[in-house]
Amino acid sequence: MSDAEPAEDTSVHGQREPDPASDPAVVALGGGHGLYATLTAVRRLTERITAVVTVADDGGSSGRLRSELGMLPPGDLRMALAALAEDPEGVWARTAQHRFGGTGALAGHSVGNLVLAGLAEVLGDPVAALDEMGAILRCTGRVLPMSPTALTIEADVSGLEADPRVSRCIRGQVAVATTPGKVRRVRLIPSDPPASVDATSAIGHADVVVLGPGSWFTSVIPHMLVPDLRTALMQTQAVKVLVLNLAAEPGETTGFSAERHVHVLSQHAPDFAVDHVLVDSGSVPEGREREHVARAAEQLRARVTFADVAEAGTDRHHPGKLAAALDQVIRQPRPELAGLRVEGRHPVQQVRSVSGGKERVSWR
Repeated sequence: MSDAEPAEDTSVHGQREPDPASDPAVVALGGGHGLYATLTAVRRLTERITAVVTVADDGGSSGRLRSELGMLPPGDLRMALAALAEDPEGVWARTAQHRFGGTGALAGHSVGNLVLAGLAEVLGDPVAALDEMGAILRCTGRVLPMSPTALTIEADVSGLEADPRVSRCIRGQVAVATTPGKVRRVRLIPSDPPASVDATSAIGHADVVVLGPGSWFTSVIPHMLVPDLRTALMQTQAVKVLVLNLAAEPGETTGFSAERHVHVLSQHAPDFAVDHVLVDSGSVPEGREREHVARAAEQLRARVTFADVAEAGTDRHHPGKLAAALDQVIRQPRPELAGLRVEGRHPVQQVRSVSGGKERVSWR
């Protein structure tokens, strides 16, 4: 027999403990196509994923089911489950995303929305319904609502009256997202909604938290407006990354620059800080505009990273490029540890894009 010391047992009840260096616990917050892009990227880096999803949708199939059954709007939750499915292109994931055509009662409903509605009624718990559908799709990670209560978004919008200084109150996610005016501020109804307990717990135990991209006023900022969720985001020891959109969205953020996106988030959550702001290098030209973004990021006490994260010729994030950029930023030293936060000034960092794929690296 060898006299060598036996290897340290890091298992629990026969199962090896997760290694945060190679398999970090990541919480991604958002909704819709933006969160789908983040989850598709993050699953290349880790299997320990929690998606925290907005629950204010009031349009289409989600709006109808919400109104008729009094349930959480399922559409964004369904999309997150599809993004984390074992085989996103497999028959079950494609079926969950399938939307009925025709003109009958089912027209416009997606199969996954109806399955979630049925599971929620049978199990009596929307989170249990999400976990059950996640098991059916063999999802990598977990999908949670940001609140157990369906929420309503209300916005102050200018530019709808003859006097541009006058704001009008617009209510409803679809109305806010498609308004021809300029959104100034959003709030939630109720104004003090509860947070999902599982979501706040996941944030508290996370190694990395990713916020954005997505519809800025209706999918990203609402997370800052749920008090317990905001507290969890402020108190977590995780590395926090804000991913900016590649372009302004017609209606909701028409005319917004990357700098303006950061300012608006800071205005809604002035005490919120992140470690990194990730910006597509192709959407912000070098020079003065990048300096403006860096100065805006100071409000969040963040360092800015510019990287090629776009799918060529589109305003969509490329999963492989986004994964590579996230991998780079979460492996950088924390700004306060690197001595970068001096008199509120932070250097603009350049990140070289690397090929996509699952990374197994020590990001600490």
